[in-house]
Amino acid sequence: MHDVIVIGAGPVGLACGIQAQRRGLDALLIEKGALCNSFIGYPTQMEFFSTPGPLEIGGHPFPTRDYKPRREEALDYYRGVATAEDLDLRLYEPVIDLRGQDGGYTVVTEKGTHEARKVVVSTGFYDVPNRMEVPGEDLDKVQHYFKEPYPYALTNVAVVGGANSAAKAALKCYRHEAHVTMVVREPEIDDSVKYWLRPDVENRIEEGSIDAYFNTTVSAIEPDTLHLNTPDGPETIDNDFVLAMTGYKPNYDFLERLGIAIRNDAARTPVHDEGGTFETNRDGLYLAGTICGGCDTSRWFIENGRAHAENIMDHVAATLDPEPAVA
Repeated sequence: MHDVIVIGAGPVGLACGIQAQRRGLDALLIEKGALCNSFIGYPTQMEFFSTPGPLEIGGHPFPTRDYKPRREEALDYYRGVATAEDLDLRLYEPVIDLRGQDGGYTVVTEKGTHEARKVVVSTGFYDVPNRMEVPGEDLDKVQHYFKEPYPYALTNVAVVGGANSAAKAALKCYRHEAHVTMVVREPEIDDSVKYWLRPDVENRIEEGSIDAYFNTTVSAIEPDTLHLNTPDGPETIDNDFVLAMTGYKPNYDFLERLGIAIRNDAARTPVHDEGGTFETNRDGLYLAGTICGGCDTSRWFIENGRAHAENIMDHVAATLDPEPAVA
C-alpha cells in the first residue's frame, strides 16, 4: 500500500510527489493523460506570464532562453524534474472511482486498482470548457481550444470571448490573414487581458483590422454562418470556424464521484480546508492547485499553488499512523 496517491501529474501534482518523497513517504502519481497534460493543449510557443523562478518546483532551476519561459520549455523542465526525482508515475491511466476511507483508500482506474492511505487530487480545470449551450456548438468547426493559427488562414473566423485567450487567438489569426470577428458579451475587452495584449487588440479593432461585436452573444451556429444577438437585434455573419474562448471549469462530475462536496457559492468551490491542510470533507482526501478555486480559475496558479504541496504533505506525514506489523 502506498502512503499517498496523487491524482494528476501537472506541476502542482509533481510538487506533491516531490514533497511526499522528501518526507520519506511512498508516493504514486496517476495521470489520465500525458505528463503535464494541460500544457499539451496550450497554444504552440505560448509564453508564460511568470518568469522562471515562480514556476520552479523541488528547488530545481528552470533554465530558459528568454526572460519568460514558453510552453515547450516548461514541458521539458517538468519532465526533467520528474526524471531527476525518480517519481513513480502512471500516465494515460484515468481514475474512475475512489473507494474506502482514510487510511485505506482504493483508487480505481481504467487499468486496475491502487491502494493508498491518503489521496491528493490535483487535476486543475483545463479539461472541461464552458459551453455556450447553443444549437450547432457540436459542429466540427467549433473549437474550445486554440493551438495555432495556421488552420484558419484565409477563412472567416469568429473568436468568442474577451479575455486573454480570446485576445491571443484573435491577434494570431489576424496576423495569419484570417478575417477575424470577435464576439464579446461584455461592453469591452476584459480588464484582465495582459497589458501588452489589450492595446494591441483594441487598436486592431479600432482600425477595422478585426471586427468586433460587444454586448453580444451567439444564438446559433450553422455550417457557413453564425447567428448573433447584438444590441441592435439579431445578425447573421459568414463564418467558417468558431474559436470559443469561453474559459474552463473543474470536472465537477469527477469531484463528486470522489465524494468531495461542493459549496453553494458563486465559484462552486470544492469543500476543503483553505489555507491550512487542504483536506476535503472526506478525511484523508486533499485538494491541491487550481482545483481549489472551483470556477474562480484565476485564484490559484502554479506560482502560488505549488505551496499547497508542503502544507498537504506536512499534514499527511503528521497524521499517518504507522502501518501495523504483518504477523
